Amino acid sequence: MARFYKLLILLTSSIFFLSSCQEGGEAGDLFGQWRLKGSDTQYISFSGSVALLRSIDEGVVYGNFQHIDDSLFIQCVSISSSPADTAFIENSFGFKPFNNIRLKINTLNDDDLVLSKDGKTWNFYKY
Repeated sequence: MARFYKLLILLTSSIFFLSSCQEGGEAGDLFGQWRLKGSDTQYISFSGSVALLRSIDEGVVYGNFQHIDDSLFIQCVSISSSPADTAFIENSFGFKPFNNIRLKINTLNDDDLVLSKDGKTWNFYKY
């Protein structure tokens, strides 16, 4: 039951954080929610300087991010300090390492976000 309340608080706070920033602040062109193409369960959202990585099947992980030139840097934070959070990010999204993710931004426009690293590419669309 405690786990349910933690998840409820986490989801409520994420909605609050994402809706409280109308302009997107530091997020710039990244602002909003992006869905991984070919997946109905994996999303990444940007607001202010906060990134939220979510999989409907596996959970939610927050991180701080910076968009510098054609690079995206994400520092994930595990609220529960659970190794499952690291496994979720590294296995579901393929972003490594958990606490120091660096991705190249190949495309960023109103509809598409294409990220790459080490020959792997992730295509997202604005949701």
